[in-house]
Amino acid sequence: MMIEVVKSKIHRITVTSANLDYMGSISIDPELLRASNIIPGEKVQVLSIKDGARLETYVIEGKKGSGEIIINGPAAWKIKSGSIIIIISYILIDLNKAKNYQPTIIFPNENTNKIEI
Repeated sequence: MMIEVVKSKIHRITVTSANLDYMGSISIDPELLRASNIIPGEKVQVLSIKDGARLETYVIEGKKGSGEIIINGPAAWKIKSGSIIIIISYILIDLNKAKNYQPTIIFPNENTNKIEI
């Protein structure tokens, strides 16, 4: 049996821009993508800390080293620049493997969107 579990999570990161005039997606700094094990084109769930808004979209690569998190397209009506969000991706995995599976979870600095070591 296969089940869906959390694969990757970017916990509490700040939206740097919201671009209504784009066909959709969320742009994420490639350094954050690498650290979180999320790839361009991957489906993610975006959760707003402020008001509980939840949406699904796909990832596109933003500008490297920028810390940018840009909500694109119609989602920009729900989640605005300056919002604190959580980004989660999931994986289908065999139930027995899932029992020992460890997701990649990162906690960037909410003010800079950078990963502090």
